[in-house]
Amino acid sequence: MHRFFVPPAWVQGGEVSITGPQAHQISDVLRMQAGDRILVLDNSGWEIDTRLTAVDRHTVRGEVLKRRLSEAEPHTKVSLCQGVLKGKRFEFTLQKGTELGIVEFVPVIASRCVLSDLAPVEQKRERWEWIIQEAAEQSNRGRKPALRPALFFPQACEKLQASGGLAIMLWEEERRTTLRDVLRQAPPGFAGRFPPFTVHLMVGPEGGFTQEEAEIARSYGLMTVSLGPRILRGETAGVVAAALVLYELGDI
Repeated sequence: MHRFFVPPAWVQGGEVSITGPQAHQISDVLRMQAGDRILVLDNSGWEIDTRLTAVDRHTVRGEVLKRRLSEAEPHTKVSLCQGVLKGKRFEFTLQKGTELGIVEFVPVIASRCVLSDLAPVEQKRERWEWIIQEAAEQSNRGRKPALRPALFFPQACEKLQASGGLAIMLWEEERRTTLRDVLRQAPPGFAGRFPPFTVHLMVGPEGGFTQEEAEIARSYGLMTVSLGPRILRGETAGVVAAALVLYELGDI
C-alpha cells in the first residue's frame, strides 16, 4: 500500500485532504482512483488507513478507515551529527540513514569540510527534507527523521553534551576503544542507564576530524571510538555505525 507523509492539519477527524505534489503523484503518476486505499502518516507515529473518495491532480480526498501505531520505529533513538560532505554524498547518508532508522540528522561544519559557512548548507534544506521524506515512505517509517539546523563543530559538541544521551565520535586515530567496546559494556557514568535510550554519533567529513577536534569533543564528554583498521568514506561511516548500534541494541 502506498504511503504518504502529510501535515497533521490535512487529517481532520475522519477525513483526509491532500494537495500539492502528493496529489499530483496520486492522480497522475500512480493513477489511483476513488475506492483505492493508501496509508497516510502525519509524523506522529500512527499509520492512517485511508480510502480515497475523490481524486484529481489538485486535491485528493479520503475517509479514514482505521489507525494503528507503526511497528517500524526503533526503540533506540540514533542521532547522526554528520560533517557536511561534497556533492551528493550527504544526500546518500540522509537516504540510507533514514532507511536504517536514524531519528535525527544534524549537519556539522568541521575544519575539513569544503563549506565553511552555514548559509549554503541551509539553502539545501528543502531538497534534503524531500529526500528524507521519500526514504521514510519507502522504508515503512512511521516518523520522518528530524533535520536540524546546521551547526559549527563546537556548537554540535555542546548540543550533545546537553542532550544526556550516549555521545560517540568516530575517529580514525583512536587506537584503544572500539564502537563495539562501548556498546557491549557500560562506559563510565552509564552504569545505571545502560543500554542507552539515545545514542548520538558524530561523524566527520572527507578527511575526518583533526586532533584538535577530537580533544574538543572529549572536553564535552564525547567518547572517541574506532570502527576498526579500515578507513570508511564520510558517507559510509555514519550509516555503518548506525547499523551497528541498532544491531547491538536489538533493533536490527
